[in-house]
Amino acid sequence: MTDKDLIDIQEIAPAEVAELDLYQRREKIYTRRIEGFFQRLRLFTGWPLLIGYFLLPWLQWEGRQAVLFDLPERKFHILGLTFWPQDFPLLAFLLIIAAFALFAVTVWAGRLWCGYTCPQTVWTSIFMWLEQRTEGSRNQRMRLDQAPWTLRKLTRKLIKHGAWLAVAFATGVTFVGYFYPMRELLPDLLTFSSGKWALLWTLFFTLATYINAGWMREQVCIYMCPYARFQSVMFDQDTLIVSYDPGRGEPRGSRKRDIDHRARGLGDCIDCKLCVQVCPTGIDIREGLQYECIGCALCIDACNSVMDKMDYPRGLIRYTSEHELQGGKTRWLRPRIIGYLLMLCLMIGLFSYRVTSRVPLELTVIRDRSELYVETADGQIENIYTLSLVNMDESVHEFELSVSGIADATLIGERLHRLDGGEVRSITLRVQAAPEQLSKPSTAIEFQARATDAESLRTVSESRFMRPL
Repeated sequence: MTDKDLIDIQEIAPAEVAELDLYQRREKIYTRRIEGFFQRLRLFTGWPLLIGYFLLPWLQWEGRQAVLFDLPERKFHILGLTFWPQDFPLLAFLLIIAAFALFAVTVWAGRLWCGYTCPQTVWTSIFMWLEQRTEGSRNQRMRLDQAPWTLRKLTRKLIKHGAWLAVAFATGVTFVGYFYPMRELLPDLLTFSSGKWALLWTLFFTLATYINAGWMREQVCIYMCPYARFQSVMFDQDTLIVSYDPGRGEPRGSRKRDIDHRARGLGDCIDCKLCVQVCPTGIDIREGLQYECIGCALCIDACNSVMDKMDYPRGLIRYTSEHELQGGKTRWLRPRIIGYLLMLCLMIGLFSYRVTSRVPLELTVIRDRSELYVETADGQIENIYTLSLVNMDESVHEFELSVSGIADATLIGERLHRLDGGEVRSITLRVQAAPEQLSKPSTAIEFQARATDAESLRTVSESRFMRPL
């Protein structure tokens, strides 16, 4: 091969290609306060969440806290139901249902959860409102941050952060109150007698709320929340999203209210940038769909207020779909949505049946493995078992134990046991059977526990009975 055979390769990069940092330095976003239909609608989604979150730990149900996850006792009280660690499959089932519900809503209407009911959005809105009340409007906050430190600036900052810490502390105490009885937690914290773990967890969640809602804000949605990343997989051209209509708005430009902007070749967008100023994640919705958009509709209310002042029709920025923006119609019922809804209904039905048919009783049988069997003096075969009986009900019950699977098998030991609500008892029993009734070296048997005062409260557990080979 000679030099003439070599091809001179030069690296040519398009002019628009540039280095992009996966994590860029945060620039503080100064949001502008706006009123409108969707912001009033957010009150009916955010306030129920807040009221329920702060109120539930204070409610009482039959002499105990209505919602309490009692980790030391391994009991999880939810209104009139008490769940145990053995019921964790129900929790997994519930999480799967929640995931399918989120997927169905996302396919249909985009990030409604993020914009209206996500705790990060709700608590951030509270912190932003406190910031506006203490430091003023958007322009006032920008001037305050640029001004040198004075007593006035220091006072405003201290008031703001004090209000943030108060809300964060209330949030942290309430969260810990779901695991530590609230009516005991608050007095114990105030008198420093709660113990180190309750205090540490309260401080941890206080600090987490203060940082996430006060300082990080949109950073949580953009970089920490995985939902922002995989939402695009579930979107299609009929998904309802917050969108700017470029066919109607372009070309954008400023103008006077009383001129004919169409005659001058202008669209409806006056380029006021109000939609950017109200966005909590700092994006320009006019640049198209972006993963940072949380669907809060603040830009819709801002744009509608400008359209009203200009006497233009509303809806330059609106909830719409790609199909509708391209001149088509949105298909509301699609195979993906129908599939999600059918699966969701099926899982909710199965979960409801499982909860309503749940028996608050558990029986676990462990056969003595140190000695497979015992031969008695009269030729009978005995196996020894340890039974763990758990009364997961809140009431006292008397339980009768029995065994089946081998004809004429005898259960030797105490068969009646009275257990308090939530009591766990370990019971050692022997099962005796005649050799002629055992056709195989290992025979399946069933132990049954039945409440003598409640016919529906019964359960069974399988084990094996061994004989000589």
